[in-house]
Amino acid sequence: MTKYFSAVLLSFCSISLFAQSPALEPVPLKNVKTTSGFWHERLETARTTTIPHALHQCEESGRFDNFAVAGGLKKGEFKGVRFNDSDVFKVVEGASYVLQNHPDPKLDHYVDSLITLFAAAQEPDGYLYTIRTINKDTTGSYDWIAGPYRYSFENGSHELYNVGHLYEAAVAHYQATGKKTLLDVAIKNADHLVKTIGPKPGQLMVVPGHEETETALIRLYHATGKKEYLELSKFFIAMRGRSDKRPLFLDEHKLGPAYFQDQVPFVRQREAVGHAVRAQYLYAGVTDMLMVENDAQYQNALDSIWQDATYKKQYITGGVGAREDGEAFDKAYILPNDNAYQETCAAIANMLWNHKMYLHTGESKYMDVFERVLYNGFLGGMSVKGNEFFYVNPMASNGKNDFGKGTGAVRSSWFGTACCPTNVSRFLPSMPAYVYAIKDKEVFINLFAGNEATLALDGNAVKIMQETNYPWEGKVKITVTPEKTGAFPISVRIPGWASGQAIPGDLYTYTSGQPKPVMLQVNGKKIDAAANNGYVRIDRTWKKGDVIEVALDMPVRQVVSNKNIKTNHGKVAIERGPVLYCAEGHDNNGKALSLTISPDQAFTPEFRKDILGGINVLKSQSATLIPYYAWANRGANEMTVWFDSAK
Repeated sequence: MTKYFSAVLLSFCSISLFAQSPALEPVPLKNVKTTSGFWHERLETARTTTIPHALHQCEESGRFDNFAVAGGLKKGEFKGVRFNDSDVFKVVEGASYVLQNHPDPKLDHYVDSLITLFAAAQEPDGYLYTIRTINKDTTGSYDWIAGPYRYSFENGSHELYNVGHLYEAAVAHYQATGKKTLLDVAIKNADHLVKTIGPKPGQLMVVPGHEETETALIRLYHATGKKEYLELSKFFIAMRGRSDKRPLFLDEHKLGPAYFQDQVPFVRQREAVGHAVRAQYLYAGVTDMLMVENDAQYQNALDSIWQDATYKKQYITGGVGAREDGEAFDKAYILPNDNAYQETCAAIANMLWNHKMYLHTGESKYMDVFERVLYNGFLGGMSVKGNEFFYVNPMASNGKNDFGKGTGAVRSSWFGTACCPTNVSRFLPSMPAYVYAIKDKEVFINLFAGNEATLALDGNAVKIMQETNYPWEGKVKITVTPEKTGAFPISVRIPGWASGQAIPGDLYTYTSGQPKPVMLQVNGKKIDAAANNGYVRIDRTWKKGDVIEVALDMPVRQVVSNKNIKTNHGKVAIERGPVLYCAEGHDNNGKALSLTISPDQAFTPEFRKDILGGINVLKSQSATLIPYYAWANRGANEMTVWFDSAK
């Protein structure tokens, strides 16, 4: 055991031997407010419908009561499943994002009342896991709920996963309100973890079976400055793949260590494997770690995993996780359509990971993946009204298949395992935080959405306003108003699709309809729009009222898959701008699966304000297409993304 401890300590400490890597800084959510258009409408839906709906469902399902019972505030039994605590924390995180840009005393008070329950449920030493507090250690000596003692079952116990979401919610709430009530609960729990888990004799040597804690601890470290949280996150990462020490109850369902990304040490991992959500949360945590203290071995592993996930295992929506069995990545190029799993949570995890990779490296390819997921894989997981959801997101449907979720190929208002609705609830209100980034004196504009933002740039407050009808139109007006006239660069991201690349790598490529060159003007004068690393860099002295105008061509284009994806041989998909389209039986005489598209088939965009929340419909003589994200909002019917190509 002494030899083993020494090996772990060496691995644990080696991470901090390298200098901090350069990284971009995101602009705080509080500083970016949507004003009009596509994302403003959806954020209003999140505020007025999605968050209240999720809070109501948590209340009705007994998720709040679990905290009250654990805290001795009422009598009762535990309700639901072992990870129900995480759902509550995720909705509180989403509500906190709403409060950052839309003060609401009623919502603020409601969240405060929940925090009172969380504090009551927390045990004196900081431990917080309502199922074990309520049921003690009788909850599963040999079942799938929990091991016989704390942190003893890598798959079944979710203590660490749950409190990871607590930490994320606590930081978001503190940033929104300045109150430390929830932050104090998170700190007390994190301090308990630091004392309980680690490489020292007498500590538990475990890793989270469902990752999330790794990235959450680093977020808590940035909020508090307590380096021990960073060190614990690094320990969890370094402990992956250990060979001679595992929890007593690892694998009740024979999923194997790869399911938890625990098959070999992380520095030796080269492929995206196992449960797609768990995997990407781990990869996000490693990226966070590298932004603090770089390490070539970890970086090489992370780069290889990203290339494997993106170039070989990603759907055209940006969704991942092809297999229902284990909700997992499949082998390279195995991407079925009618039984594509693509859990909504996995799409969100893909965005979070890619955004962190972008901040770490500054490479625009990660934002290309982010944007593809944002408009397609993620947005398809929620209804246009904001109160119904998909857990699974197939690429084709006969109107009946539902992966056993009991929904009949239609969206559901809630699930017994409600990770997806609550994940949507926490991500959607945070969307404006991904629009901009800063490095030194340089401003990066990464996404196009109607908004007003204030950026702190080397002592100069710079206001930026975007006006656009993106993604339906490619024109964007950007007004720059610095507090003081000053010289600094603004880099505008040119999406990969606008340069003729469907997605990084060769998994999907366009066949026709290549776009015209990007047009870019400053104060009415055309400038060179040649992009470097996906950005047009405009370095000049900016004064109040300067205007950048961007015009992106948006032809309707056909997409084909890499020949190694056998299920898509002879098939094409249709895109316009960042939006992927599909056919639904509702618009095509009840039939979608049998539709064919010829190589030269022309489609005409038509904006329809009256349907599906306002969309661009693509019309041709033989087919009508709608955005993929908008399907299944009008009842169960046939749907397909990939069409046989008529010769």
